[in-house]
Amino acid sequence: MQHILGGLAANPALPPELVDRLIAVADDDIATGLADRADLSRAQAVALAERVGESAVQLAYAGRLTAADIDASVRPDAALAMLDQGAGRPEWARLLAADPVREHREKLAACPGLPSDVVDMLSTDPDVGVVAELALWTTPETAEKLAAHPHAEVRRAVACNEATPPAALAALVTGEGLPAASRCRVCDREETPFVHDPQCPRLDCDLPPGASCAGFHESALHAIRQAALCNPATPVEAVVGFVDHPSMLLRWALAARRDLPRRAYARLASDPIPGIRADLAENPAIDEVLIRVMADDRDPHVLRGLAQHPRVPLDVLIRLARTSKIGATLLPRVAACSPAEVEELATSPDPAARMLVAQRRDLPPGIRDRLAGDPDAKVVKALAPHPGLTEAQLRAMVARHGVGVLAGVAANPDAAPALLADLVRHEPTARKVFREVVRHHAAPASAVLACLADGKARPVAAGHPALPPQVIVELLSDPNPAVAEAAAANPSLPPAVMAELLCAR
Repeated sequence: MQHILGGLAANPALPPELVDRLIAVADDDIATGLADRADLSRAQAVALAERVGESAVQLAYAGRLTAADIDASVRPDAALAMLDQGAGRPEWARLLAADPVREHREKLAACPGLPSDVVDMLSTDPDVGVVAELALWTTPETAEKLAAHPHAEVRRAVACNEATPPAALAALVTGEGLPAASRCRVCDREETPFVHDPQCPRLDCDLPPGASCAGFHESALHAIRQAALCNPATPVEAVVGFVDHPSMLLRWALAARRDLPRRAYARLASDPIPGIRADLAENPAIDEVLIRVMADDRDPHVLRGLAQHPRVPLDVLIRLARTSKIGATLLPRVAACSPAEVEELATSPDPAARMLVAQRRDLPPGIRDRLAGDPDAKVVKALAPHPGLTEAQLRAMVARHGVGVLAGVAANPDAAPALLADLVRHEPTARKVFREVVRHHAAPASAVLACLADGKARPVAAGHPALPPQVIVELLSDPNPAVAEAAAANPSLPPAVMAELLCAR
């Protein structure tokens, strides 16, 4: 029964008086659905928070509660949610900064706009995790101070913070101008020298695999460098020397940076680690010369990365589309094509080029209609969901290319109800058709009823408003809880039945 009530909680047609009755019997799961309702009044939100205290956090983030509705001493989690949005009261921050629950202080440390005295309290918190969380999100001034913190975990958080001043980030990379760190997570817990077993059997151990400390916090210093190299605010002069570093992780951190000199990118393009080359391939900072060199890479991840590059030359992109599995997606370079380039791709003798441009959903009518009659099924499949196609064009696609384009045609926002009904009866069929049809706003009852026979489409179909009310009622007793819950959330469920379900509770 609880999954039925959970469905009712999400039903947009649930009358206000039944929302009130559902609030009165809500548990955690039901409260989650109720808190998401767009029509929830403030009075109802307050009542829900009183009924299920844990829902106050969700309601606070959704803007359903105000500061006047929250007592920070009773619901510190809700107060923290308000502070996290910059809508809390300063006195809450001072209260929570002294909270004995570490998780509360840690959450507070991540909140924006904290009073300076609260920042000072958190900067000296006895739990290093709280200080590290502050360092991760704090202002440039506080981050600069915490860069010299004695614990390496705090320094690593400072290195991740993009608000940290560049000079402080450079110092964290080189170590120059900073006192040596005196503690790390490893020597906090283990006698040194210590190397953490990657196959550590201890269930309560959260040290990273291979973490080590021989008195100099080796793995912690490595993690600080890695974080700083990933940080785009770290000066390029401080990071470029790591392009040939023995550590794969440090080299990998450079692959996505957009400020390296050309020679550094060229060096990374020949790195033995495919993942580094793949990340570099997507980097908008690499030039056409390097793109063409990398197009000869044999690793499929690298080639897919190049296909995602926003300035990959069209001839290279067409070659990649022809030889690599880049997926049915609109690529950034194609999305940015000029009208002349769109025309060039659409009239190319290469179906791979036409398929690329067919993924766009803003094609000029002339080009769209020309591609609708393309002889290549892959091109038509890519174009089929394009808005503006007529029913006759969509039916012609199915007649020419059959099962391969059914799902694409079903996904077309302009597909007519009669066409959708025909698609689910097409022989041979494609299972994806059912899943597209049940998501279509224009699907008629006959089509949705047919989709109930498909196991994966059935839970979605049960929530489609085109279903006859009597069928929705029958689905409430479906053995699959997901189907029954979707039926309870169906806005076409008769209000009288909604009331009966609540009475049964």
